[in-house]
Amino acid sequence: MKFADIGLSDELLRAVTEAGYDEPTPIQAGAIPSVLMMRDIIGIAQTGTGKTASFVLPMIDILAHGRARALMPRSLILEPTRELAAQVAENFEKYGKYHKLSMALLIGGVQMGDQIKALERGVDVLIATPGRLMDLFERGKILLTGCDLLVIDEADRMLDMGFIPDIENICTKLPANRQTLLFSATMPPPIKKLADKFLSNPKTIEVARPASTNVNITEFLVKTSERGKRETLRGLLEEEDISTAIIFCNRKTTVRELAKSLQRYRYRAGEIHGDMDQSSRIAELDRFKKGDINILVASDVAARGLDVKGVSHVFNFDAPWHPDDYVHRIGRTGRAGAKGRAFTLVSPSDAEAVDNIQKLTGHKIDIFAGGERQEPTEEIEEKQPPQAKKSRRGGAKPKSKDDAPRAESKSSASRRPERKTPDAPRQKPVRDDEPDDGWNGPMPGFLSVGFGS
Repeated sequence: MKFADIGLSDELLRAVTEAGYDEPTPIQAGAIPSVLMMRDIIGIAQTGTGKTASFVLPMIDILAHGRARALMPRSLILEPTRELAAQVAENFEKYGKYHKLSMALLIGGVQMGDQIKALERGVDVLIATPGRLMDLFERGKILLTGCDLLVIDEADRMLDMGFIPDIENICTKLPANRQTLLFSATMPPPIKKLADKFLSNPKTIEVARPASTNVNITEFLVKTSERGKRETLRGLLEEEDISTAIIFCNRKTTVRELAKSLQRYRYRAGEIHGDMDQSSRIAELDRFKKGDINILVASDVAARGLDVKGVSHVFNFDAPWHPDDYVHRIGRTGRAGAKGRAFTLVSPSDAEAVDNIQKLTGHKIDIFAGGERQEPTEEIEEKQPPQAKKSRRGGAKPKSKDDAPRAESKSSASRRPERKTPDAPRQKPVRDDEPDDGWNGPMPGFLSVGFGS
């Protein structure tokens, strides 16, 4: 099947062809014709399958006829994070360049005054995070009575971040006879309940079973110790043929510390997490996409939906607390039919997390037996890095002794009696997300974009 066979306009087909696409993915082939027929849709597909284009493309043609009015957007797309919202905006820019449609982003990290001005001019497409949308609605700066098309994207992530009450509130303020599209990688009971309540006779399109992983991704577990993770990771970075890689950590503090550690070893590493302001996060993602850095250390703020071409590897420095996050993390590689490799570093304390991941995905993950990392030894501090290698991975010896962590001598270690540390009480993990969606200054681009000439 070709894009020309599923009912898109000539202008839209021209933009799709210029973007380098000819054949739709399974989720696009299943969803686009039904969306054009004004059906409500439930789309269940794993990350990296082209979900965004499956609603962006038909929306452009649906909205091609009509006129936007001040403060009354004609369509609304809800996204859980600022990065995902900005990425959807990029898709509208790319595919809507031959249509005269206007668009606005309503997210934290952008001055509210600029967003209000965009709404006052009238927009065909409003892309928003729930927190900022409700804030402006309660201030009387936006009306939703003219919104005839609603998209709830990454619904399971919305659930994780506590946005479901906000979404239910938003749905009650929209016209009852609207068209609603809901997309999610998994379908937990609360999302099913949401769909039953707010969608009318929806067509379900499922291109992969819930929580399945991409067959193009080769997965490994790497046995290590909690204290030996950094050395194990550096060994993997040297051994693997890294093009670009994302390293996921559970905590923001771990992201910062690991990024600095890799930089000391002369890796071209950057970081992204929820404590960074929006402009810094956008700048760091741009550096990664342009190749100025080839390793991005990230919290789960980057786990879903972000599409960076050519990511060859994903490393879970920490096994994720929630098994669903594993599917989304490793989905950053193996995209658009490419091959990818995913490594999860596991210590004995991660046994329960790994078991939950394997139960969710329905398959056992192979143990990586490369080098000596299958049975690593306990270490107290990082060892001196090896001599610099001239490679695109960028690992090298620090400039001075002060840059490198000091290794404990074997003789002193052997004389020291072994101490047993009592197990720390188990604490409930704190998610490294940003449900507050606060704003803290201007963000370049994506405020109000007109398509076409």
